[in-house]
Amino acid sequence: MIQLYTWGTPNGRKVSLMLEELGLEYQTHEINISKDEQFAPEFLAISPNNRIPAIVDEDGPGGEPLSLFESGAILVYLAEKTGSELLPSEPAKRAKVMQWLMWQMGGLGPMVGQAHHFLFNPKEVVPYGQKRYHNETKRLYGVMDKQLAENEYLAGDDYSIADIACYPWISRYERHQVDLNEFPNVKRWFEKVGARPAVERGMAVPFLN
Repeated sequence: MIQLYTWGTPNGRKVSLMLEELGLEYQTHEINISKDEQFAPEFLAISPNNRIPAIVDEDGPGGEPLSLFESGAILVYLAEKTGSELLPSEPAKRAKVMQWLMWQMGGLGPMVGQAHHFLFNPKEVVPYGQKRYHNETKRLYGVMDKQLAENEYLAGDDYSIADIACYPWISRYERHQVDLNEFPNVKRWFEKVGARPAVERGMAVPFLN
């Protein structure tokens, strides 16, 4: 059994998508970050960086429980645990998936997150911040659109953890004020990935209004 500690954010939903794709049994524990529940000692014992998501795999390596934080690390771990080709075993394909996973972790996620901060119901309007992060978000969409013009999925012909990592962030395109019609290849990919039953289920974990 996997214990999933999460909230309804893009990073949180990466892991629920992955668990649903793999068909693994898991229990969801909601960590309400708007109420600072991520600072509770019990959660910090699992995720010392006080960020969701985190997991505890009760049947970790050697049959011992294993706790993990950082969404990218969790995706890699779960793929390797199950032998899933969502992270290919062939070295070149694996490297390309890891490349786009790192692109999401180091670029798309942080920059789009900042765009959300400055553009979506901001506590203070900061024009410089709005312009900077909106422009960078659109640049990243352009990078993604160019890649998807020549590939079915981000890392090539096959759906992978790179797509799982990116989808929840792109699902908030309205919050970062991007018109998907400007990026037709991203739009095509977004609609195709979003139609996967496991993605539909994973995006509803946890269910939040």
